[in-house]
Amino acid sequence: MPLILGVHGRKGEGKTFMCELVFERMGLEVVHISAGELESPDAGDPARLIRLRYREAAELVKVRGHMAVLMINDVDAGIGRVDAQTQYTVNTQLVNATLMNIADNPTNVQLPGSYDPEPIQRIPILLTGNDFATLYAPLIRDGRMEKFFWDPDRSDRLGIIGGIFDEELRPDEVESLVEQFPQQSIDFFSALRSQLYDEQVRDLIQSVGIDRIAKQVVHSDGKPTEFHRPNFSLPHLFELGQRMVREQERIRELRLVEAYHTTLQGNSQRPDTTPPIQEQEQEAEHSPNQPVAPSMAPQNGSSVGVPDGAIAELERLLASNHQVGIEYVDERRFRTGSWQCYGTFKSTLDVAIAGLKACIAEYPRAYVRIVGISPERRRVAETIVQRPEAVHR
Repeated sequence: MPLILGVHGRKGEGKTFMCELVFERMGLEVVHISAGELESPDAGDPARLIRLRYREAAELVKVRGHMAVLMINDVDAGIGRVDAQTQYTVNTQLVNATLMNIADNPTNVQLPGSYDPEPIQRIPILLTGNDFATLYAPLIRDGRMEKFFWDPDRSDRLGIIGGIFDEELRPDEVESLVEQFPQQSIDFFSALRSQLYDEQVRDLIQSVGIDRIAKQVVHSDGKPTEFHRPNFSLPHLFELGQRMVREQERIRELRLVEAYHTTLQGNSQRPDTTPPIQEQEQEAEHSPNQPVAPSMAPQNGSSVGVPDGAIAELERLLASNHQVGIEYVDERRFRTGSWQCYGTFKSTLDVAIAGLKACIAEYPRAYVRIVGISPERRRVAETIVQRPEAVHR
């Protein structure tokens, strides 16, 4: 039986909360590890921590006589390779190796510098995350990890959200609320309920005054502040929900990150650190020692220097409303998958071709690939269009 259970699914659907409910009903002792603890300035610390917490859970079974589980929340945020910008550190390698070793030898987990010949209790490991495709493939293979996709259906959602508004809404009102916001995750409705109480807090601040609220809270007479029952009517909930949806849309529309991170911008916004493509081609013609990318027989002049199939791939991605990313890597880093981003393009085919030609001209002896990026910022395709061995020939 695989030692590791991986619970994955979309964000905000209650994976961690449902696990906690199961632990409570089963009477389990839970030892937690956060994904933020899987990195450290000292190499080996996260792997040592996993072994220590695993043995701690085994000791709980022995001392307290209760079943125990080791739980790592949001593991893909700690050791997942989300994109080319994600660093792959020594600690990432060691964490993957440690989890694989524990899954293969669950009763023989040693701490560095010591060896205990006595077998310990086998402790299940539970991982939660959004996208397990970003994890190291040998770790999630069958035999080491059992995968469970948490995808609540309509009846599940009605039951969970009915529990959130247990005493405030009737079942038919819960159904109307869910139908009003069909695309929202479960945590949206939990935050919607919290908005009702936030309104009362804001009203308290308005009544007391923003300059006196701190003294009112800290130097109170000991009597708790009384709040009236919030307005749980459906029209009011719809109004608050629409306000939250507008805030979500505003964040998606602004995309301020593209204004500050040049690696996420298109070629037109990329700092001009290289001469124009035409000048590069002219210099290559007059310099016999200058290595250039292989030039194929193009159908038009704009595709000179672009490998076969690259233009068709660019056309396919742009026609599907995808952004085009261009990445490169040298031969040494290619073995570890440490690609670097050259730029992203989402305008016209000519701009994308120009960006690809500039990347090939700037890095003629590197691997170059085209990456498709969906509107939801997911990588949907990766196509290598230049290999160093082809350039050498």
